[in-house]
Amino acid sequence: VIGLLVWTLIAGTEYFLYPAFGWVMFVAVFYWVLTVFFLIIYMTMTYTRIPQVPWTTVGLCFNGSAFILYLIAAIVDASSVTKELDSHNYNSWAASSFFAFVVTSCYAGNTYFSFISWRSRTLQ
Repeated sequence: VIGLLVWTLIAGTEYFLYPAFGWVMFVAVFYWVLTVFFLIIYMTMTYTRIPQVPWTTVGLCFNGSAFILYLIAAIVDASSVTKELDSHNYNSWAASSFFAFVVTSCYAGNTYFSFISWRSRTLQ
């Protein structure tokens, strides 16, 4: 839900005039779609029907890459926020920057728990 806020706050502005916000939009939409995809897989327990896939490794790689790319996107987002004549853009970009860092911390926590799960799986 918070990732959805990031890209909707940016999409409601003239972000296409600033290439940095295009990168933030790409990361936010890409990982939002993948997160919804994995959520559906886990909620429907589809992963139990495909035992050939190392799901703990997939989760670790997904969460780790999401953390790294979202951290970069959040930093780019925060550094690209500029005060303009149109305060709507400024407020939306500032809010999206805040929520990007919140999403980054969520993916960091997920990466930590995925690592613990992956490590316990490899020690068995």
